Formats: sequence, C-alpha cells, structure tokens
Amino acid sequence: MRKVLILFPLLMLAACGRPAGDPEPDMRTIDCALAGAGAFVPQCQVEQAAGLLIVHHPGGGFRRLRKVDDGRGVVAADGIEQAQVAWIADGRLEVTVGQDRYRFPAKVRPDPK
Repeated sequence: MRKVLILFPLLMLAACGRPAGDPEPDMRTIDCALAGAGAFVPQCQVEQAAGLLIVHHPGGGFRRLRKVDDGRGVVAADGIEQAQVAWIADGRLEVTVGQDRYRFPAKVRPDPK
C-alpha cells in the first residue's frame, strides 16, 4: 500500500500536462492528411520550439520535425521513419512521415552564390 501512495502524486503530476501558470504555446493550423487519408484538412496544430516543429494531431498524437538549412526544410526529429519532403506548386512544403502528410507554409531560399 505504501508504494501506491508514493506513486500517486507522481501520476497526478504526469496527468496535469503543463504546470499551472505556463502559457499555452503559440500554435498555427496547417493542412494535414493523417493515417493515409486522401484529402488534406486544416486540422493539425504546429508549435515551434528550439529548432523543432511539433505537429499536434487532433486525436492527441504528434510528430517532431527538426528545421534544417540544407534545402530540405525539415527532417524527422525522432523515430525510425524518415521525412520525405517536396516543394509543391503553391509554394508550400509537403512533408510525409509514414502515412501522415503535412503542408507547411514556407519560403524557398535562393541558393547562395
């Protein structure tokens, strides 16, 4: 019984999420097609933090992408699946990781000469 009482406060703290008083991060809505969906829907939220883009799915899942300056735009920050990146005609960056696809507003930087 004593072990359960010791773990209970830790479980409660873990369930809380952000500490009280911490502001919610700034989020931007992007189009995404999750779990192999054919159509993109503006339902994913993106948070920027220390060189990362954290894409929050509406069901609670998320992906972390690391920003890079080598022309790709982003790479997968964790996990086994690699990010496939393509610039699409309307100037957005389309990123595919596994069965999930995301469209980020982005600017193509000119090649340094």
